[in-house]
Order: sequence, then C-alpha cells, then structure tokens
Amino acid sequence: MHELGLLTSVVAAVEKAAAQADSQVTRVEKVALDVGTMSEAIPEALYGSWPIARQDSICAQAELEVTMIPASVYCPRCARDVPIDEFFALTCPECGMPTGNLTHGREFKIAWVQWDTEPEDPSSAAES
Repeated sequence: MHELGLLTSVVAAVEKAAAQADSQVTRVEKVALDVGTMSEAIPEALYGSWPIARQDSICAQAELEVTMIPASVYCPRCARDVPIDEFFALTCPECGMPTGNLTHGREFKIAWVQWDTEPEDPSSAAES
C-alpha cells in the first residue's frame, strides 16, 4: 500500500511548512489533498492510512480531506480538454481522435492546510 508512504511525505511537507510559518503553529486541524483519478492513490486507502501517517506529528489530530480530480485529455482536433473515464482509452470521447496528452488526473498535491497558531504574547511585543 503506497498510500502510507505518500501520506508520510505529506505530513513531512506540512511539518516543514509549519516550521517556516511566520507565527508559531500549535496544531494542524485539517489537511486537504487534490488527488487525480489516474494517480493510482485509492481514497479509501488514504483515509485508512491517515491515522498511522499522522501519529506523533503536528498533524496528530488533523482531519484529512481528499478531493478527486477527474481525468481529462487535450484533443488537438477539438482544441480543448475533454474528460475521459478510463486511462487505457486515451482517445477523445467526442471525436475519437487518439491522444496521449493527459492534462488532469495524475495529481497528488496538498491543496491547503488549516492550522492553529499560538497568539503572540502582548508583553513581548511591547518590549520590542
């Protein structure tokens, strides 16, 4: 199950972003992913692996949200992106022209992260 490895990388990226944030991040509330239907990542496996991937991290209590991105190809004859249902059928479903130009559906990326930050201590701001 490669989903656990993918999510371990997601947690590492979130931890790195939190460490570089302007304010002190105290905890991550939600991590949202965009996942293409052709990415070979199974949503159920992502949700099932999330509790393991997030443990002992700043994401320990975070919720996971997965948005599936439908696959599409660019058809030069129709001059536009058209949605496809199956990867092995890389042809335009409207005109039948073969095309290997998959434009969407392979995504696996962090869309956004929601986190809590520690409020700035007013006394330390006054001393500056």
